[in-house]
Amino acid sequence: MKTWQDILGDSITAAAHLKEHLSQIATKLDAAPEEAYLNTTSMSRIIATYPMRINPYYLQLIKKVGDPLWRQAVPDMAELLDPVCIEDPLSEEKLSPVPNMVHKYPDRVLFLVSNQCAMYCRFCTRKRKVGTGKMVITQETIDAGLDYIRRHPAVREVLLSGGDPLLLPDSQIDHLLKKLRAIPTLKVIRIGTRVPCTLPMRVTPELVAILKKYHPLYVNTHFNHPAEITPQSSFACNLLADAGIPLGCQTVLLKGVNDNSEIMRELFLKLLEIRVKPYYLFQADLTRGTNHFRTSTDTGIMIMRSLIGHISGLAIPTYALDGPGGMGKIPLTPEYILSRGDNLVFENFHGEICTYPESGDAL
Repeated sequence: MKTWQDILGDSITAAAHLKEHLSQIATKLDAAPEEAYLNTTSMSRIIATYPMRINPYYLQLIKKVGDPLWRQAVPDMAELLDPVCIEDPLSEEKLSPVPNMVHKYPDRVLFLVSNQCAMYCRFCTRKRKVGTGKMVITQETIDAGLDYIRRHPAVREVLLSGGDPLLLPDSQIDHLLKKLRAIPTLKVIRIGTRVPCTLPMRVTPELVAILKKYHPLYVNTHFNHPAEITPQSSFACNLLADAGIPLGCQTVLLKGVNDNSEIMRELFLKLLEIRVKPYYLFQADLTRGTNHFRTSTDTGIMIMRSLIGHISGLAIPTYALDGPGGMGKIPLTPEYILSRGDNLVFENFHGEICTYPESGDAL
């Protein structure tokens, strides 16, 4: 049986290999993919700017040329023709007091500890540097980040991200978590990872045993489409949940992937079945090379309106936009309040008008 390292090592990273595999998919389905996808010169241009990695596990989930999983994994010429978006839309570099540390909110920090992912998502917020020489992570940068947290006692929570922290070797993960847990003012550790979705065999009993030692520890993973919930990904999430690790999902709203109510409903309900709480539905960031994925916020609000009251509240995430320039997350919600005064007038999820008498001290 192949290890997760072997599977990762067999990933497609070059245009020629991609052409070979995409041709096989097209032949199997009696379909003719667009010429741009088979033009190795064009594809190489994209990959030279924004690296590609599609591991064999995720590749076999792609069932059709241009399907939602294809769009997330396969480079598109639109990435080089983006007239709208910018490289660092969240101003992470300006909010970085030490390398690979982003301090945006007063009580928590984002700590980038890996520059690799099991798959390089085409919509990635950090596609400007993940998987490239522009993202340098060394023991020195890790030590500098740990020292920063020690020197800032107001920081009570850290989110480990990258890249994907769970692509680090078990021993490095254990060492890092031990160092973090030794900081008395740090109360909560979160890990942002897509491996339960894109390389679920990485979630081994050995890894879970390490994570379990460092509670309170939370894992936010990332599924965008119901087809990503497989027996393998379900098993990985259940392993984590059985270790007492709360799981949340940060989904991104993506044109041509999940921008309709039916897909979102199925995704969020299936996430609950594998013990993952839908946490955020993010409006796509203004990241250069991703404009073709962006929808209007009206689309997201319409989707939320179709879900609220129609499926379990446990399955409803917060729809949010991460404000450009490091402004922070802004919740975007359907409007239900029609007027305020002595009475609060609102409509329910059916569109029926309701009245609620306000208390005297509310006026």
